[in-house]
Amino acid sequence: MPSHQTQTPPPRCWVEINLPALARNAAFCRAESKCPVMAIVKADAYGHGLKEIARELAHQVGAFGVANVREALRIREAIPDLTVPILILSPATPEEIPAIVAAGICASVSTPQEVETFGAEAAKLNRKASLHAAADTGMGRMGSAPETYATLVDSIKNHENCHLAGAHTHFPSADEEVDFTRQQITTFAELLEPLDLPEDCIVHMANSAGLLDFQELMPFVTMTRPGLALYGISPLEGHADELQPILEWKTRVALVREVPAGTTISYGRTFVADRPMRVATLGIGYGDGYPRHLSGKDASVLIGGKRCPILGRVTMDQIVVDISHLNDLVKSGDEAVVAGSQGDETITIAEIAKKAGTIPWAVLTGITSRVERTYLS
Repeated sequence: MPSHQTQTPPPRCWVEINLPALARNAAFCRAESKCPVMAIVKADAYGHGLKEIARELAHQVGAFGVANVREALRIREAIPDLTVPILILSPATPEEIPAIVAAGICASVSTPQEVETFGAEAAKLNRKASLHAAADTGMGRMGSAPETYATLVDSIKNHENCHLAGAHTHFPSADEEVDFTRQQITTFAELLEPLDLPEDCIVHMANSAGLLDFQELMPFVTMTRPGLALYGISPLEGHADELQPILEWKTRVALVREVPAGTTISYGRTFVADRPMRVATLGIGYGDGYPRHLSGKDASVLIGGKRCPILGRVTMDQIVVDISHLNDLVKSGDEAVVAGSQGDETITIAEIAKKAGTIPWAVLTGITSRVERTYLS
């Protein structure tokens, strides 16, 4: 019998990622920093695709920051000739340490005991472990207390199988607490002042908010660590126009219907039509990462360049929106913009996050694997 081949249909939910915009954001961050940047690409590059983002940034940044050794190894796999270091920002588990040392990946340490463990593993391979000494100046989840930080640094410098490759701390609230952040910078500077750091030791702090608002207070820093800003979103309202979001999130109209007054829509029947309405069912839901907490929160999507309110609850695979104001212009298969621009209207990830009662980081990293990533160059 003859074989019949059919084309794979286009996705019903996808994101488009603008790589030139990523490059422009990286250049902006470098200019603001006045020093190299460590691109934070943990959590699948904030949902944008780790390998693709790392490849694009490999020759534009001074280092990569990840959360665990698996992420680091994925970058190495994607870029075999990578020349910049990769730093694991989180504490390493005992099972990860052999792989970290064997691959020559940098690790953050908080205690002399961790230094000993890394040094012992490095000794087995007759090499040195590259370690960054973390200082806890207010984040509270890792790092040495200020009064023991010099001891931590000395334990790395004095171990024959360890190298002090970096010194760092982290801001917990640079987007919220100006005075506390200023004090953190002062504290870290005072901790570093008496230390005899190796010439190649990277001194780094400043997440996106720190880079945008506090860089002039950190002349001693030799590298900054932007994450959200690279992807075109400012954690601070005053800097939104200086960055370009690199991600647009789209879906398709699957069904268009006319419903009479009194029709209830979606689980829980929380929405009741108060008039005859024209509605569209879209192929996106919380199974794609679209926040269920947007239900009943005056959220919209863009169809035909117009905002179309979501009706009822967000379900796993679908949402229903009001298109009554678009007359008969909408048909099945039409494109709808969940985050991005269409016509003169724009819906930002920050807007989605605010209405869902969460933060942009959570929305981006929540976009699931069934949402196809398309890269525009």
